[in-house]
Amino acid sequence: MSDPVKSDFWEWIKTILVAVILTLVIRAFLVEVFLVQGESMLPTLHDRERLLVSKMQYYFRAPRQGEIVVFKATEERDFIKRVIATAGDEIQVLSDGVYVNGEKLQEDYVLENAREPFGPVVVPENTVFVLGDNRNNSLDSRHPNVGFVALKQIKGKAIFVFWPFSAARLISHQ
Repeated sequence: MSDPVKSDFWEWIKTILVAVILTLVIRAFLVEVFLVQGESMLPTLHDRERLLVSKMQYYFRAPRQGEIVVFKATEERDFIKRVIATAGDEIQVLSDGVYVNGEKLQEDYVLENAREPFGPVVVPENTVFVLGDNRNNSLDSRHPNVGFVALKQIKGKAIFVFWPFSAARLISHQ
């Protein structure tokens, strides 16, 4: 005859193990939580907001212009920025706006236009060019220590702000 306490204990252990394994699989392949640190994405994202980052779409396709992505900037740090141009595009940043392939982008999400010009440069294969929405307060592809972001560095696409609850919203990708 089996001991009911021992049986319940093993059921609890199995349930906890399944939960831990599911959590690890979900975090590794499907979705991850990201904490916004700093003001480089103002007005779209605010310092200390927490958001969900989907890893799914980039298993099947490359990031697209306008999407907000999280990428591995250094061994210790992830960055969040907006994709402005993809492989083969020519990018130029001027005081009146950003130009991709000679056409000025309509960027209603930008806090203010960049004060410093950049480019023109052509985005290499298997990379993207990213900028923060707060152009004058952003460490992004214009800076040598970030540069073009390799597709393999991209962790996922920002999809939903969940904290603080009062600011919960889907993230717009224009």
